[in-house]
Amino acid sequence: MRVQTNNVDSFHNLQELRHSASLVTKVFVQRDYSQGTVCRFQTKFPSELDNRIERTLLEETVKTLNSYYVEAEKIGGQSYLEGCLACATAYIVFLCMETRYDKVLKKISGYIQEQNEKIYAPRGLLLTDPIERGMRVLEISLFEDRGSGSSSPSSSMSSAAGSAR
Repeated sequence: MRVQTNNVDSFHNLQELRHSASLVTKVFVQRDYSQGTVCRFQTKFPSELDNRIERTLLEETVKTLNSYYVEAEKIGGQSYLEGCLACATAYIVFLCMETRYDKVLKKISGYIQEQNEKIYAPRGLLLTDPIERGMRVLEISLFEDRGSGSSSPSSSMSSAAGSAR
């Protein structure tokens, strides 16, 4: 029960950060179709993030997300059984059971939430779950504190994070 309270508190802290800072710009990491249509994002570092986050941190996040999407789309015995059950029950079975794909999507949402709390929000950045953008792009919002004319968004975001708690 305590863990869930922490997740709810951290969710509200991120929501407060969104409201206490003004959006400067959005950066998009595009889908990578070089290996087919499997959901995968480019690991190319956007130049707009040069002084905001280290390359390795963003690359690690994108690589982890890519591995989760590979896991979600993996076809195996469980996927086959889910498909057979769906056909046999006219898809009513999905009213009372969650698919493996849905479970991995929840895992991805949790991972993005965790990354926002630990890495991105303190730097004035916010990742948006790709599912909210139709799995087309990984959106990264850059924020700046409204109250100050500071040119360092990450320091102003850190102070906003401290006041939000």
